[in-house]
Amino acid sequence: MGHQVVVVDDFRSGRPSNLSPDVPQYRTDIAAPALEEVFRNERPDLVCHYAAQISVQSSMKDPLADADTNVRGSLNLLQNCVQYGVKKVIYTSSGGAIYGEPVYLPCDETHPVHPLAHYGVSKYAVENYLHVYRQSYGLDYTVLRLSNVYGPRQDPFGEAGVVAIFSLAMLQAKPLT
Repeated sequence: MGHQVVVVDDFRSGRPSNLSPDVPQYRTDIAAPALEEVFRNERPDLVCHYAAQISVQSSMKDPLADADTNVRGSLNLLQNCVQYGVKKVIYTSSGGAIYGEPVYLPCDETHPVHPLAHYGVSKYAVENYLHVYRQSYGLDYTVLRLSNVYGPRQDPFGEAGVVAIFSLAMLQAKPLT
C-alpha cells in the first residue's frame, strides 16, 4: 500500500528471520531511552504497538518485570508519540487476560474487566493510559483485544498459541488437551 514500515523489537521472544530484510529494524527494548532515537530518526505518523512481555505465568512469577515492559515501556512509547507528533497509536491488548473469569461468553467490549493475572492488569492499565493520553494530549488510539492469534512461523512450544499447539499435535497424531 506504499507505507514505509519500521520495526522496533528486542527479539526476546521474536526472531529477526521472521522479518523481511528490506524492513528497517531497531533492536531495542521499548522501555529503553534508546527508543527516542527511533522516533527522532523515523518520525512515524502511526505506531502499531505490539511489544509486550506476553507470558501470563512469567507475570505471576515476576510482576515487576511484567510492569517494566508492559506499563513502563508503553509509557515510554506514548511519551515519544506525544513528543514526536504521532497521529495515532494502535495498541494490542488482551482478548482474554483482562476479563478474568468470564461473566458471559463471548466477551465483548462491555464485558466487566477483572484480571486474575498481572499480565491482564498491565495490558488493561495501558488501555487506561491511552484514554488519559487522548484527553491530555490529543493522541488518537485504537485498542485491539486480540485472542488466540495465529499464523505462519508461530511457535507451538510456548504457553500461548493454542492454534499452533493444537495444529502441531494434530500433525503428530497426538491427542488435543
